Amino acid sequence: MSKINDIQDEIIEEFEGFTDWMDRYQVIIDMGNSLPALEEQYKTADNIIEGCQSRVWLQADYEDGLLRFTADSDAIIVKGIISMLVRVLSGHTPDEILEADLYFIDSIGLHEHLSPTRSNGLVAMIKKIQAYALAFKAKQ
Repeated sequence: MSKINDIQDEIIEEFEGFTDWMDRYQVIIDMGNSLPALEEQYKTADNIIEGCQSRVWLQADYEDGLLRFTADSDAIIVKGIISMLVRVLSGHTPDEILEADLYFIDSIGLHEHLSPTRSNGLVAMIKKIQAYALAFKAKQ
C-alpha cells in the first residue's frame, strides 16, 4: 500500500506550490497531456465510463497479478483527472487497489473545485477502477 501512498504524496507535492486554482487546473491539464495515448481499438462502448459528462475510456489489463490501466478522455480537465488515477492505481494488485485510500483527491482540494457533474464523473472513474479490481480478484 505504501507505494500507492508514495505516488499520492508525489502528486500532493506537485500541487503544493500552487495556491491559485487556475494554476492547479494547468497542472491537471499538463498531467492529462502527458498521459500516453490510448489506442483507438480500446475506445469502445465497453470501455466508456458511465456517469461522466464527457467521454472517458478506461482499459484494464491484468498481467503477473497486477492491473495496468490506460485511459483517455475528450475533455482536457477530465483527462488530467483520469491520468492521476491511472498514475496512482496502475501497476498494483486488485487488493491494493480495493484497499487504497485515495486521500490525494481531498489533499489537493480537487473535490471542492469540481463542478457537480465532474465530481460525479470522478466518483464514476474510481468505481470503474474498483470494479475492474473486483473482477480480476474474483478470477484469481
